[in-house]
Amino acid sequence: MEQRERFASRLGFLLISAGCAIGLGNVWRFPYITGEYGGAAFVLLYLVFLVILGLPVMIMEFAVGRASQKSCAKSFDKLEPAGTKWHWYKWLGFGGCYLLMMFYTTVGGWMLAYVVKMATGEFNGLSSEQVGGAFSGMLADPVGLIGWLLVVTLIGFFVCSLGLQKGVERVTKAMMACLFVIMAVLCVRSVTLEGGGEGLAFYLIPDFSRLFAGATTAEQLATFGEAVYAAMGQAFFTLSLGISAMAIFGSYIGKDRRLTGEALSVGVLDTLVALMAGLIIFPACFAFGVNPGEGPSLVFVTLPSVFEQMWMGQLWGTLFFLFMSFAALSTIIAVFENLLSFSMDLWGWSRKKAVLVNGAAVIALSLPCALGFNVLSGATVPGIGDIQSLEDFIVSNNILPIGSLIYVLFCTSRRGWGWKNFIAEADTGKGIGFPKWTYLWVKFGIPVLIVVILIMGYIPKFQIWFG
Repeated sequence: MEQRERFASRLGFLLISAGCAIGLGNVWRFPYITGEYGGAAFVLLYLVFLVILGLPVMIMEFAVGRASQKSCAKSFDKLEPAGTKWHWYKWLGFGGCYLLMMFYTTVGGWMLAYVVKMATGEFNGLSSEQVGGAFSGMLADPVGLIGWLLVVTLIGFFVCSLGLQKGVERVTKAMMACLFVIMAVLCVRSVTLEGGGEGLAFYLIPDFSRLFAGATTAEQLATFGEAVYAAMGQAFFTLSLGISAMAIFGSYIGKDRRLTGEALSVGVLDTLVALMAGLIIFPACFAFGVNPGEGPSLVFVTLPSVFEQMWMGQLWGTLFFLFMSFAALSTIIAVFENLLSFSMDLWGWSRKKAVLVNGAAVIALSLPCALGFNVLSGATVPGIGDIQSLEDFIVSNNILPIGSLIYVLFCTSRRGWGWKNFIAEADTGKGIGFPKWTYLWVKFGIPVLIVVILIMGYIPKFQIWFG
């Protein structure tokens, strides 16, 4: 039997796992959703749910991967009790990775395109309306979108084709190091802007009254409920949980360290990037009189206009979108590695064959998303939106929570792998042990929260579909 690949170092495992978690959810969604829900008070809510919800599920994914030494293609087969059907989950995890990449590669292409646009001065002298028009023009060009999609996909699979250590680990290490350096430079530039102090106060000093905006008690409770759900969802989705994207990296590490400490390290790195993204964006927004709650357009329409007003704005804008590209590519490479490992474990393919087959499949399946903004723009689902929105909804509101629920039940149920086996694996090695006193919370509380996330994601849809 061919020996399973291993990371060359613990640092490689931590950076690649963090790279999988660090993505557009950190540097695109987190800042604008923080702006929408009042700044620092929302950040505190997010951190609470990250600890009580996200980290335990991540530890479970790591534990299943390390105990089985397999991707989700074979991990449940190896660990499940005889006669049970947990291994059926493999297709949900595999399909979730594909669906995620079907739209993530397109958005990753936008980031690379904006690096070029900023570097060449395309936004110089443009008004906010003209910057918005440039973004709309990019989406309307199917050839351009497909071209950038191909660039992102080919980069990702080329890195993976070099192998775990020589490709994925080496490149991700370098990319993550560059990401932190670029972010540090941008943070210093942003917080030293004249007028940026107000943005820092908004971001770092909690004002809980912002979580209870509304003229009546009912409106205030509704606002707070929305903020809690948003914080819970952000903490859950930012770690890429539920599609075995983390479990695969557990299968590549040894048993010398306990998994709780490793998950905490990954969570800290992931959160640090999200917080640094806010340190870049909010002072800049306040310095130039821009509403930080602009929503998804904050990155692609609002920020280029902000950089245009800065001294050496073209340089800062280029660096910003370069860091965004690194964040997107780190997730893409990590999920591609999951697809390759699945194919090699389940069908016995060589890495080369897995790269060729999965590369061709990802490109073909990503085309509808790229074309959904132009040629197929009429293809929409009521209450959800265009093709990209539909793919995102299926992954974020369905596969991620359902997959995470399966991991929790598998690791706590007597008809699954079971709590004792999970604890034994998680606590093998040196470092921080898993808090066993949380058993009731993990077994009952986390599943309830996951079900709440699943249901709450459908409530707005039901109101449109049946209202």
